[in-house]
Amino acid sequence: MASDQENSRRRLKQLLGKPGNRTCADCGAADPEWASYTLGVFVCLSCSGLHRNIAQISKVKSVLLDPWSSTEVEFMDSVGNNAAKAKYEQIVPAFYYRPTHKDCTLLREQWIRAKYERKEFLCVERQEPYSAGYREGFLWKRGRDKGQYLSRKFILSEREGVLKYFNKHDAREPKTIMKINTLNATFQPTKIGTAHGLQITYLKDNSTRNIFVYQEDGKEMVDWFNAIRAARFHYMQVAFPGASTSELLPKLTRNYIKEGYMEKTGPKHTEGFKKRWFTLDDRRLMYFKDPLDAYARGEVFIGSRENSYTTLPGLPPNIQGYHWKFGITIVTPDRKFLLMCETEEDQKDWIAALQTVINRPMLPQEYAVEAYFKHKP
Repeated sequence: MASDQENSRRRLKQLLGKPGNRTCADCGAADPEWASYTLGVFVCLSCSGLHRNIAQISKVKSVLLDPWSSTEVEFMDSVGNNAAKAKYEQIVPAFYYRPTHKDCTLLREQWIRAKYERKEFLCVERQEPYSAGYREGFLWKRGRDKGQYLSRKFILSEREGVLKYFNKHDAREPKTIMKINTLNATFQPTKIGTAHGLQITYLKDNSTRNIFVYQEDGKEMVDWFNAIRAARFHYMQVAFPGASTSELLPKLTRNYIKEGYMEKTGPKHTEGFKKRWFTLDDRRLMYFKDPLDAYARGEVFIGSRENSYTTLPGLPPNIQGYHWKFGITIVTPDRKFLLMCETEEDQKDWIAALQTVINRPMLPQEYAVEAYFKHKP
């Protein structure tokens, strides 16, 4: 005769097969094997660790390894992921970023805290920090020259259509004004070297500018991120009145397609190859001397196959001056760009990333960007 524990384990395995329970309640990772027996949700190993940070609300166990009482199993059966989602995610704003298992710890932890601890999506008043259309506060910003972080006042104003920051706390005029229509924000904890590090980019004279910021308070950082998304969403609703919400959401903020070091040579292909940090951001391939530089040393527009853009493994014959062994040739209508990767895996990954962009037909507005690149001095 089966023991109580065997019966409990069998029932839990059955529950994991029910709709909604086959993926993590918080990040969507497949096949969760942990559960919060106080909230009634099944979660992945990574999110179970974040639930431990709110131990007064959520207590977690392994579905397969820990002992379960019949009462706990009954509770899991009575709730489950779909019912919990209906309760805790009642009014998530369309623009609010719902993290996946691929996202950084900060985004996933604050999503979990927002749902279960702060109950932000049960009451719109609790969403004020990122829904009000105006936000101001202090962030640590990386200085362009010496690289130290200095406290700067930031203001985000949907009405003015800008994010701006001030060099002095009592300054009347902002140091920099960034227009919402070209703004992007992406968390970069590894690159910046802090768990709360956010990279903000904007266009100035159609060239990319980076600023790097962080704040010790994780909620503050994620509120800033979602406030930027809200401002972008409301701007786009006006700019593209015919577009659906599902069409606009992927455009609010974007992660980079790929980043990493490669070697490059100049336009004559006779200069020695130099190691540079490359970032592929949509159709812009940018290179920097240092990953945390404010300005790119150069930008290459990556068009589509129909417009005579392609990537090839290797370099043309008789090219010299490189140290790494695995070449990539980017062919554009105007010239060839020669790059070298350290490993064959890097080479394959970069070619695959570039091909995803090249395989995508160009949008009407992208032709204007391409034209600007062609006429750039």
